Amino acid sequence: MYGDPATIRKILTELGDTWAVVGLSGNQDRAAYGVARVLQRFGKRVVPVHPKAETVHGERGYASLEEIPFAVDVVDVFVNSGLAGGVADRAVAIGADAVWFQLGVVDEAAWARTRQAGLEMVMDRCPAIEIPAL
Repeated sequence: MYGDPATIRKILTELGDTWAVVGLSGNQDRAAYGVARVLQRFGKRVVPVHPKAETVHGERGYASLEEIPFAVDVVDVFVNSGLAGGVADRAVAIGADAVWFQLGVVDEAAWARTRQAGLEMVMDRCPAIEIPAL
């Protein structure tokens, strides 16, 4: 249910190419850094969202989703499960089309709220693993 193959395919191939990656910083040792690079290789625009608002992989960073001055298609969440629900709520508020919770990030209540708001959602999966399989 949370990693439905049809939903994964739809998010990766149909919903647009601008991905806000929440938790992405210039720290090359973090998973978000490598996943963002994979997304770029597959044609996605990756927008870093982190309190430091660093430029990463050539893209200007923003301290919050609300600061991004253009439309975001997918919000990819690299924060712990306790914070992820708030990020999902902000993704709904900014008008994103989908939310993607990374491996190990699970919040069933956030999943229900996000789906009820009409967004696609995947939980506990990694697009860097899923996208090459398409």
